[in-house]
Amino acid sequence: MIRRPRSLDRRWARVTGPRRRPETGRPHAYYLAIGFPPAAKSCAYRMRETANQLYAHGWDVTVITICQEAWEREFGIDHTLSADVHPDIRIVELPLMREELDTEVRNYSRSRSIDPVGWRAQANQAHLATFPEPAFGGWRPALEEAILALHRRDPADLLITTCAPYVNLAPTRRLWKEHRVPYVVDFRDGWSIDVIGGFEAFPPDSVSGRLEAEVLESALEVWCVNDPIAQHYRDRYPSIADRVEVVRNGYDAGSVPATNRTPDPEAGIRFGYLGTMTFTPKLLGTVLDGWRKARAADPIVARSTFELRGHIGVGSAREDNAYMELLRVAQDDGVTYGGAVPKSQVANAYGSWDVIVFIAIGGKYVTSGKVYEAFASGMPVLSAHEVEHDASVVLADSPLWTGAVGHDPDRLAESFSRAARMAVQATDADRTATRAAAARYERSAQIEPAIRRVTATVLKTPANAGERSA
Repeated sequence: MIRRPRSLDRRWARVTGPRRRPETGRPHAYYLAIGFPPAAKSCAYRMRETANQLYAHGWDVTVITICQEAWEREFGIDHTLSADVHPDIRIVELPLMREELDTEVRNYSRSRSIDPVGWRAQANQAHLATFPEPAFGGWRPALEEAILALHRRDPADLLITTCAPYVNLAPTRRLWKEHRVPYVVDFRDGWSIDVIGGFEAFPPDSVSGRLEAEVLESALEVWCVNDPIAQHYRDRYPSIADRVEVVRNGYDAGSVPATNRTPDPEAGIRFGYLGTMTFTPKLLGTVLDGWRKARAADPIVARSTFELRGHIGVGSAREDNAYMELLRVAQDDGVTYGGAVPKSQVANAYGSWDVIVFIAIGGKYVTSGKVYEAFASGMPVLSAHEVEHDASVVLADSPLWTGAVGHDPDRLAESFSRAARMAVQATDADRTATRAAAARYERSAQIEPAIRRVTATVLKTPANAGERSA
């Protein structure tokens, strides 16, 4: 069900902070960020840093997101993510949720109960009729009404829109057309490119293609998380090539351990994976096959353990899916699943391991945010992804990287053995050098220059003027 806002006075939204913007004399930025903390999503880290950097550069900041109940249906919520959001940032939560993730059968319509697959297909068509994006397209009217109502009440000097969902582009375009509010599109993974398959997602003359072109043409900047995605947009839209910028995700300093364990080869090496399992069950099975082969061939790995942590599945499939079946079968091979990790405990999780196993789908257009944490940990990193992958570009400077070997179980087995040897042989100097090489990927070092540049453009101040007074 899509509940549309009526008015701020009717309290259609939950607001953290003042309902009206205080008279601070600072410029005002809206940040359309569906997935903002406390949503337990990987994008929450980037969103939090972006909002904080906006505030640090002199902006009053209003974040527009969706209600916490929506995230309880998906991966859940993590209130520790909110702890580092600046207290003066206002957060507006719209009452929008994905109906298909509702597990309360008493809420189901008769048609959904009788034919859930047909009901889902019909719901997607209804969304697509409103905006060309299944599952989210129907949010367009509510998002447009909300941003216009907020702007009438507290006018915006800047809008930053982060996608996905791509329906966020509709209120962005609407605010520009009616009020000429300058905006930045933070595409992250991009819309017109399938980053997993590495091909064009839709042609330029499609409905989505025309909409994307129109929105990007007037954007101050377009942000992407890596160079291949940025180059896609420069090639696709030459007129905005100089406004397409790479703004990588990076890592939070508080999420990596300050020191590392001393591995004990006699007791075995502790391998660990942390992240939302968005890769395929097939890939997980391949990694586990490589692990078993390594245990059969390498005495140290045979004594070792492999712990996986993170979110698995959404809605009714949360922790009850093909991934969990694979992990249950692998228990006799020293494999355990420890559940999700709150943000405040991420450094402790990494600190309990000797080797980080980094698993990712896709190829050169994909950069998982977790690769930066893995690099910055100062530990050996075992890659389980395609050889031509943007994570390979990031990890190439790490002295403690096993290298990418693709999805071959035999070669992954060799990587497990190689990583075990690295863990035992690595010196303090090796670990220090690894952390130093990763330092440039600290999240604020990636986001701050972009915010400083946009601030200078909108406020007509020199880009090197430094941070505005907070």
